[in-house]
Amino acid sequence: MRTWSRKNSLGGPKLRSEMDAREAAVLRSLVGSVLGLLQERAAAAPEDDLAALTGLRVGPSTPPEDAALARLLPDFHRKEPAKDGEDEAADERADINGALRSLHEPEIIDDKIAAGAVILDTLPAEGGRVTLTPEQADAWLAGLNDVRLALGTTLGIDPETPDHYPPDDPRAPHLDVYHWLTWMQDSLLQAMSP
Repeated sequence: MRTWSRKNSLGGPKLRSEMDAREAAVLRSLVGSVLGLLQERAAAAPEDDLAALTGLRVGPSTPPEDAALARLLPDFHRKEPAKDGEDEAADERADINGALRSLHEPEIIDDKIAAGAVILDTLPAEGGRVTLTPEQADAWLAGLNDVRLALGTTLGIDPETPDHYPPDDPRAPHLDVYHWLTWMQDSLLQAMSP
């Protein structure tokens, strides 16, 4: 993949890069996997009679069990360890997270699916030139971030993770893909900056 560049044209700014067929296939596969997780979660939303009457969609009130999906759809409030006599406050925070998740998760999933769809729609299946509008570039940044979060969670990436694994480590190629996604996201972000 080439570094992203910004070109001004009569139709407005465009962001450009090129990917070979293998890179395009890897990115398509990763985005498709993340979209599959999100679509499964959306399909698991409970049926709600009030939602059917009002048109207000609701999502699950419990966090996802899958670690990668939980990273993509975190709680709205961090759970802090309860101090002595604060069990009631911890229960209240859990109720708040459940209510907020139920109300907002469908929209969040929609936005994440839309960002991934932009990547799939603008990425040539066999590789080649990628040209994006600023709005499409924003969607790419969001979609790439979701893929990085999911892959990073699956690999267990944390501050102690080395830059490279030994060549015989089965995680080595996946870590290389994670670094490639990071580079791609950073390159696009720099090209978007005036």
